[in-house]
Amino acid sequence: MTKSYTNAPGLVSDTRLIDNYDRPIRYLRLAITDRCNLRCRYCRPEEGVPFIPHKEILRFEELERLVAIFCSLGISKVRVTGGEPFSRRGCLPFLTRLRKIDGLQHLHITTNGVKTSRFLDELAAIDIDSINVSLDTLDQKRFWKITRRDYLEAVMQTVHGVLARSIPLKINSVVLKDTSDDEIIRLAGLARDFPIALRFIEKMPFSGTVRSGKLENGNLSQRLKRIFPAIEECTDTLPTTARIFALPGYKGSLGIIQGYSRLFCSTCNKVRITPTGMLKTCLYDNGVLDLKKMLRSGLDDKEIKSAILNCVQNRCVNGHEAELNAKRAKEPSMASIGG
Repeated sequence: MTKSYTNAPGLVSDTRLIDNYDRPIRYLRLAITDRCNLRCRYCRPEEGVPFIPHKEILRFEELERLVAIFCSLGISKVRVTGGEPFSRRGCLPFLTRLRKIDGLQHLHITTNGVKTSRFLDELAAIDIDSINVSLDTLDQKRFWKITRRDYLEAVMQTVHGVLARSIPLKINSVVLKDTSDDEIIRLAGLARDFPIALRFIEKMPFSGTVRSGKLENGNLSQRLKRIFPAIEECTDTLPTTARIFALPGYKGSLGIIQGYSRLFCSTCNKVRITPTGMLKTCLYDNGVLDLKKMLRSGLDDKEIKSAILNCVQNRCVNGHEAELNAKRAKEPSMASIGG
């Protein structure tokens, strides 16, 4: 039977994660699997990458224990990712248990939307705070070209199902070298017609291949201003990964996420746990702490907490420094990192 964790006894409730550059850490991205039912060309090479053996992936009870420890350190927001989280059996009951952890105020999930529509009533019932859907095109042939799968109809069923249930919805759209202005305009039409936060994302280097060493999709902010002359950046929003823009007559908003340029590092408030239990204090590092090893070697929560605090005090100033320290010639697949 899976144990439902609350904050573990003995943890100091007033301890908070603040890194060596005085950045508070309040956000945990939790990748629960590397499995995915899409094969997006910017995430995996065409020949694929080996899946992680099941025994090497954190068990749900281990994930719940870690979330409880991180919440005791001041984490208030958790985003569950993959791979595709709904590719892992038991994802929904796991989300339900996470909701009960002390200190967890905001629970979100990022999904490709292929299997998600069947779970929307349950997600609404647990008051999921938002759902992020990955969607790079509205054209069926191009969807196949990008994802190597024919699931656009299923993804759109999820999009409209989320809207029908009034669950806050964000759409993440990777801008590739061959993404046309017309495609951007079509995608932006979703934010025009519906209360959606549509974010265009710089293509990241994590595709399981040798890195290209350059930004492939150009300056997104300049491109949006060229395509939408009336666009205005919202400057009154809280610090976030995305730069948010408004357009007259739009029910939603547009945004850009400059993960490759790394222009938001000074306000970064997140850490990540990979499916194998590696703590990453930056997307670009190689992992700084093997949490799975600590869990499975019998260390108590106090010892694990101390190790986490120590890692956060040795955080890189930005993603450029973390990448330089990593010294990778070949990048891992994004599915093995969790985004």
